[in-house]
Amino acid sequence: MKASEVGTLYHQAPSKEAGNRTNSGTALVFINTGMEKRVEATPIYSIGEVAGALGISVETIRLYDRLGLIIISKSEKGRRVFSDIDIERLKCIRSAINDHKISIEGILRMQSLVPCWSHIQCPENQRKECPAFLRSSGGCWTYKHNNNQCAGLECEDCKVYQLSGTCESIKSLIYKDILPLP
Repeated sequence: MKASEVGTLYHQAPSKEAGNRTNSGTALVFINTGMEKRVEATPIYSIGEVAGALGISVETIRLYDRLGLIIISKSEKGRRVFSDIDIERLKCIRSAINDHKISIEGILRMQSLVPCWSHIQCPENQRKECPAFLRSSGGCWTYKHNNNQCAGLECEDCKVYQLSGTCESIKSLIYKDILPLP
C-alpha cells in the first residue's frame, strides 16, 4: 500500500493528552488527489496511534522530528501528540521516500526551496542574515532565527510551516514564486 493511500485516523473527542498548540481548529489542506479536505489541527493522537495507522515505527517518527521534517507538539505531560495536519505531513514524507524514492536529505532540500521570506514578506535586509535564506539544508523551521521577524515565534504556528504540510501544498508554495499558476 502506498503511503498516500493510508486511511485517516478518527477520534470522537480530543483525548486528555491533547497538546498545547495554539492553532487548534480545522484547516484546509490539499491531498494527493488534488482535492480539498478539511482536517483537524488540534493534536489528539498518540505517537503509537499514528505509527500504527501509517505502518511505520515510533522510532521513525522520532527520527523525522529530530531531523526537522516535522515539528511535533507535546502534551503537558511531555508526550508527543499529533493532529490530522501532522498525519498529512507524515504521509507526504512517506510517499516521497517510498513511492518517489527521495531520500530524507532530498526532502530536507525540497523543504528548503519553499521561499518563506516571500510568503511572510521578510524585508531584504533581514534576508541577508537569515539562515533559511542563505542555506539549503532544511525548511525555515529547522533554523534558529535571530534578529528577524521570525525571532521568538513558534515555527509550528507559522503559516509557512502550516502551508507546507502536504506534498501538493509544498509544490504550490515553491511554484508561486517561480511560475504563476493558472
